[in-house]
Amino acid sequence: MASIKQVQITFDCASPLRVARFWAETLGYVVAPPPEGFDTWEAYNESLPPEERDTWAACADPSGVGPRLYFQRVPEGKVVKNRVHVDVRAGIGLVGAERLATLEAECARLVALGATRVRLLPADEENESCIVMQDVEGNEFCLD
Repeated sequence: MASIKQVQITFDCASPLRVARFWAETLGYVVAPPPEGFDTWEAYNESLPPEERDTWAACADPSGVGPRLYFQRVPEGKVVKNRVHVDVRAGIGLVGAERLATLEAECARLVALGATRVRLLPADEENESCIVMQDVEGNEFCLD
């Protein structure tokens, strides 16, 4: 019997708080509160030596259903395509023009948050349309 109680998805990134805020807004999550004794993450980071600032952040589904997302600063930048990616499911149950209109509207919202549209993958015999996108640091995700 599996003993796993929760799943957390971890992102390596250059600016954890920036990426956490993007994903919180994208998914309707909330950014974890700053450590005790601080009103904001900015105040917390200012209390640290420069090399220790913005080393991590997290966001979570306020309903407790979705996985926690954790963001950790790493020294190297993203070089190749992700081997794992997030699917943002905005068009569940929709097909054809209705699905595409829903995806396009959500794509516009995410682009306004700093995402980049990469390409549309049009529907075929097996799959409905989806849009490949990148978050604020270039991590790929699918809007489907």
